[in-house]
Amino acid sequence: MAVLLITHDLGVIAEMATDVAVMYAGRVVEQAPVAQLFNAPEHPYTKGLLASIPTLEMSRDVRLSVIRGNVPNLYNLPSGCTFAPRCPSVMSRCRQDAPNLLPVGGQGAGAHLARCWLHES
Repeated sequence: MAVLLITHDLGVIAEMATDVAVMYAGRVVEQAPVAQLFNAPEHPYTKGLLASIPTLEMSRDVRLSVIRGNVPNLYNLPSGCTFAPRCPSVMSRCRQDAPNLLPVGGQGAGAHLARCWLHES
């Protein structure tokens, strides 16, 4: 039996899920076992999401990390990678071609996938 849980609460994901798929603009951009995703995110969007989570150790005057830019209009998606306009690691290829989900990571390659040209062999 499986349960599909859709949430923006990463804390719930960490506690309830065994596998996770991170979506951006209606597409899966990263998929992995939950511990692997939280310990070693591979897609720039996932890294940005995890960097924006406050921790108990943070001082109140510390500003949270943000992902610059805006989510694209789903009726008028940019060509190439939909995250390219907001990506800190964008390359020219990202703006032209949309990547497939590619295997990443050393352990269990194939179990951890990311839709990013940074991981093309």
